[in-house]
Amino acid sequence: MSIGNHNVLAPRTRGQRPTGLACGERPTEPKGPLFIAALALAQLTLFIALLGPVMVSMALKVSTLTEDPTSRTSIVGSVLGIGALAAVIGNAVFGRLSDRTTSRFGRRRPWLIGGTLVMAAALLVISQATSPEVLMIGWFVAQLGANAAISPFVATLADQLPEKQYASVSATIGVMQNVGILAATWFASLFATDMLLLFMAPAAVGVVGMVIYALVLPDPVLETRLTKFTVKELVQSFWVNPIKHRDYGFAWWSRFLIFLSSFMFTSFRLPFIVDRLHLETAQAAGAVFMGVLVYTVALVPASYLAGWLSDRTGHRKLPVALATALFAVGTYVLVHVESVEQFYLVEALLGVAFGIYASVDMALVLEVLPNANSTAKDLGVFNMANAAPQSLAPFAGAWLLTVGAAATPNYGLLLGAAAAAALAGALVILPIKGVR
Repeated sequence: MSIGNHNVLAPRTRGQRPTGLACGERPTEPKGPLFIAALALAQLTLFIALLGPVMVSMALKVSTLTEDPTSRTSIVGSVLGIGALAAVIGNAVFGRLSDRTTSRFGRRRPWLIGGTLVMAAALLVISQATSPEVLMIGWFVAQLGANAAISPFVATLADQLPEKQYASVSATIGVMQNVGILAATWFASLFATDMLLLFMAPAAVGVVGMVIYALVLPDPVLETRLTKFTVKELVQSFWVNPIKHRDYGFAWWSRFLIFLSSFMFTSFRLPFIVDRLHLETAQAAGAVFMGVLVYTVALVPASYLAGWLSDRTGHRKLPVALATALFAVGTYVLVHVESVEQFYLVEALLGVAFGIYASVDMALVLEVLPNANSTAKDLGVFNMANAAPQSLAPFAGAWLLTVGAAATPNYGLLLGAAAAAALAGALVILPIKGVR
């Protein structure tokens, strides 16, 4: 595999397109069910492997290292925060490298397979770790590997899909992401006492799913004259000018704020259930699974209906703004939850809100991308809005939980701040002008 610069697509002659579309060419024909099924499988299995630790598994692993509640939340916040920093770096850098890759296997395929294998190896290290320091290093490497696959993976949406399939396929992707979370919590409840299987069973599933997609993907080979990859271009991998591309900038900040809101709670969901609902750790893990199940059951029909309506009407902004505002309401209501049953009701509300958001927002993002020849880089920068909150939320959340806290962490302050972030995300989407 070689990597170089490409500003102009190489000229094509008859017979040079065995994989279909050329690099940078906008699709017009809808993709068939085989491709969409493989795409959905890859999303599902990758998120089973990656989000299990974020949602439950890392907290269970940390519980084997310490029984002190304050130390537990502090270590979980630090480990997840350091790992999410790797996601911020990996999204942009590997997106740029993917756009420049001239491997005979295509631009995206080598990163899809290689990144997922690195993630799996790092999860093996985490499963055997005996100190917080090893957990931090392992999760940092796992996030680097995962995002070496995620950035090219998301770029294949822009590479392969016509505009009229954006929201409907994005709905499928959003559903698979959340079914992946559900499956990850199921793995966690099944293997809660076996650290090796807790991390490696989902990792194996993730590798298999991504390899299948990589084999199905019609990934064109980049054929251009290459220049040296410079430090300047590396730095530019982290930047898209928000003044020149205003719609892209507003969409970035909206995504950042709602993901910050979401991860401020989900990073501490297991401790929240233990401390506020007074459940034992094993019972709390089961409650998390049921909560995610309720969330997913509510999300699926909302996501598909919103995606279908958005593709038919062409409206993106209003559904995204309303869904984000509804997510803010649901997050604030968590402050007043006093029973497991109430927790499940709020999870259903959050599922509806995020289902609408996930299907339509991705369609909006694909329409505001600045450059068809650098989709992985631009989406890599955009995915920093997903990854950066994963880094900031655990640190900010761990601090908010200690403000004014006495016997128990200050979950009221944490959830109030999360709700405010989501509401701001709804308002930021409104100034976008290039999308209906």
